[in-house]
Amino acid sequence: TSRVIPTVRYRDAAAMADWLCTVFGFTKQLVVPGEDGSIAHAQLVLGTGMIMLGTHSDDEFGALMHPAASDRPVTQSAYLVVDDPDAVLARAQDNGAVIVMDIKDEDYGGRGFSCRDPEGQLWNVGSYDPW
Repeated sequence: TSRVIPTVRYRDAAAMADWLCTVFGFTKQLVVPGEDGSIAHAQLVLGTGMIMLGTHSDDEFGALMHPAASDRPVTQSAYLVVDDPDAVLARAQDNGAVIVMDIKDEDYGGRGFSCRDPEGQLWNVGSYDPW
């Protein structure tokens, strides 16, 4: 069996893990603490999906990834399938997300929006489920 699990690095991964749980509904499956309040590795679950994240560092993997910046385009982002994108949008706005594409009904089905989290990572949220 094969799966795709996105990975993200954050400057303050502990705070962002909490934010992702509050706003998008992830739950913490595993959190491995690092030094000085950092997170060496965390696994957050949403339904049958998962993301892995950690605190940005200068280790071998960290040299390949850079924390997001809200003033630069990105080459990848995650799409979260949710039942009620309007409710997620409200939580995102209440918790400091920057809405970069307002919520709308899509021609191909579903309803969704795009936002940046407080550290600038791009997230797409909608009810369209390609499965």
